[in-house]
Amino acid sequence: MTLLLASLSALLYGIADFSGGWAARKNAVFSVMLLSQAAGLALALVAAPIVGPSAPAAADIVWGLAAGLSGAVGIAALYRGLAAHEAAIVSPLSALIGAIAPAAFGLALGESPSALGKVGALLCLPAIALLSWEGRSAGPVGRTRSSLIHGLVAGLGFGGFFIAVSRTAPGSGLWPLVAARAASLGAIAVLIALRRERPSVERGDRAVAILAGAADMAANVLFLLACRSGLLVLVTVVTSLYPAPTVLLSVALRGQRLTFPRAAGIAVAIAGVALIGLR
Repeated sequence: MTLLLASLSALLYGIADFSGGWAARKNAVFSVMLLSQAAGLALALVAAPIVGPSAPAAADIVWGLAAGLSGAVGIAALYRGLAAHEAAIVSPLSALIGAIAPAAFGLALGESPSALGKVGALLCLPAIALLSWEGRSAGPVGRTRSSLIHGLVAGLGFGGFFIAVSRTAPGSGLWPLVAARAASLGAIAVLIALRRERPSVERGDRAVAILAGAADMAANVLFLLACRSGLLVLVTVVTSLYPAPTVLLSVALRGQRLTFPRAAGIAVAIAGVALIGLR
């Protein structure tokens, strides 16, 4: 069940990533994020009272707030790096660090996957980098250094989100995710205000942005449930394979070419997940 939940979480994160990127083609990135995050918060507010307590512990809310702020830092660093045309380094590095940080945290807590689980997890790590590969970077040294910084910060932000969410108590239901989304939504709103932007998403792209937010929140829910039923080490690396569905959707709906590194990443990811499933 844990592997299924983590795999479905990766699928939904991939759908959210693709949908958000689609909506951001003709709209300001942070405007798209504001709408999508609001949609995710609305979904969480509807679901939380149904599946969880009405008054979660304060510690779980604090973990949720920390997760939201950490995720917002990760998103800001990622998009800042992408805006500077540093995708060749930022994308794979952020995805890889975002998987390694919580996996290392799980190991530090004493988690010990089986031998097959460890091999599968180790296979998933290069698969994550290959799936996020954007091609060669030919920028100057200064830009390369900036790319590394943005990728590292983004990865640590995403990893921090996974770690904080995993620390919430099972009895808290979905309320930590409500707190997380409220925190990230507030951070994005403040950022938009500081940039003196007027948030606006074209009518034709609003449904796609809302889909991105709903899929992202559903992925968060599945990740949370997976963490509560299995090892963070394995859940994180499987969930971090979300670039795979994003790549496949780009090939199917946008006509993008499936490059050799990404095709290899899909193959390695399948092998890694299969080994984890045999643990």
